[in-house]
Amino acid sequence: MIFVTVGTHEQQFNRLVEYMDKWACEHDEEVIIQTGFSSYEPKHCKWSKLYPYQEMIKMVSAARLVITHGGPSSFIAPLQIGKTPIVVPRKKEYGEHVNDHQAEFCNQVAKRQGTIIVIDDIRKLGDTIKNYDDIVNGMNNGMNSNNKKFCEDLGKIVDKLIK
Repeated sequence: MIFVTVGTHEQQFNRLVEYMDKWACEHDEEVIIQTGFSSYEPKHCKWSKLYPYQEMIKMVSAARLVITHGGPSSFIAPLQIGKTPIVVPRKKEYGEHVNDHQAEFCNQVAKRQGTIIVIDDIRKLGDTIKNYDDIVNGMNNGMNSNNKKFCEDLGKIVDKLIK
């Protein structure tokens, strides 16, 4: 199952909702969309304008992959569950936001942290979905634990104290 969320921003995100509805029509995988204030109503997906928070978390957990808009709250939730989200930033040119801060912010997060997959050109979303596992496996996602280094450093300090 693919879970798509466009957040609660008061402007529409028909571009993503419609794209995923058409994708669902052509593929044999369930797609659930939280459409927010979009005016497009999906014909091939389960959808709701809004889902309660706990239900959204359950869907994020159950999803094979999560596609979000560029709002940090929306892409942090999958990260907290250990999933790498596909992020499609809202853009001013399509009337989805007041400016392009989501694209700028998300591209910086992807560059610095390597924890999200940013789609600036929605025409590339289908290929990203198709190749998702390979893309995630090839990422240097910045999610490596520092526990090993911490334990090594602590061991060195303890050794010095004992000697």
